[in-house]
Amino acid sequence: LSNQQKISESPLSQFREMYLPPALRPLNKTLVKGDEWKDVSSAQEKRRSFLYDFCKKYNSRKKLRTHLVHVVSRIYVEDRHKVLYCEVPKAGCSNWKRVLMVLNGLATSAHNISHDDVHYGKHLRKLDSYDLKGIYTRLNTYTKTIFVRDPLERLVSAFRDKFEHPNSYYHPVFGKAIIKKYRHNANEEALKTGSGVKFKEFIQYLLDSHRPVGMDIHWEQVSKLCYPCLINYDFIGKFETLEEDANYFLQLVGAPVELKFPKFKDRHSSDERTSAEVVRQYLKELSKEERQLTYDFYYLDYLMFNYTSP
Repeated sequence: LSNQQKISESPLSQFREMYLPPALRPLNKTLVKGDEWKDVSSAQEKRRSFLYDFCKKYNSRKKLRTHLVHVVSRIYVEDRHKVLYCEVPKAGCSNWKRVLMVLNGLATSAHNISHDDVHYGKHLRKLDSYDLKGIYTRLNTYTKTIFVRDPLERLVSAFRDKFEHPNSYYHPVFGKAIIKKYRHNANEEALKTGSGVKFKEFIQYLLDSHRPVGMDIHWEQVSKLCYPCLINYDFIGKFETLEEDANYFLQLVGAPVELKFPKFKDRHSSDERTSAEVVRQYLKELSKEERQLTYDFYYLDYLMFNYTSP
């Protein structure tokens, strides 16, 4: 290797050789006002300690084998309030991106930002767009947050959103491939449009080690989206307590007092929200073995975030 190559590779190789997880640092609560956040704060400390202990137990001798830029590729940056947010789809991410746009001065209110603006507007920077020094500095000094959801609720929510409503991307790309491989005697219309994928077919695709199409962020495991044992997230929010967690977090980072986390459902607002009961109805379509394998697929996510197995 030339000296130049050695110099450019050294920061990454140092990162790869680090033993994980990193130290759990105390949460700075100096900007939080009033006693109303006591319970949320207490729940937060428990989640942080739980994840830290989990990572210590399961990851103590593992070295990082993934490229740093890939590890941070789902993390959005808000420089004004020094926030890093790792996007977990189907766990309030659209409204979180709206909030980040307001914090960043790109919008005055979270309520008048369209779905397309949020997801396709390219208004927010991701951490992998910075150079190595910029990545390290932000990882070490910004408040890092992740919001998660019960894994099977998140999975069913993704299926309902992408396959039960018209979709110009998921039907032709995923739907066609899924129907072609897993539906015997599929008719011409289904093969042509990719519409009407059944939940059982979707699960067959998910569990297939030779999938006809790759994974997608909407149903990828959180352990592979946000690497919670490699990045020491300062704040772990849950979809189940989304509003109170989010509004407490906004206090922690010194957001404007008038900024509150939006309550509205981003799309398909007339649909019933995906709840534990809705999930049960979908799981009935699967065999006992398929249900077990689907749980196994998300086993790490269940463990890391202390969710009860279904």
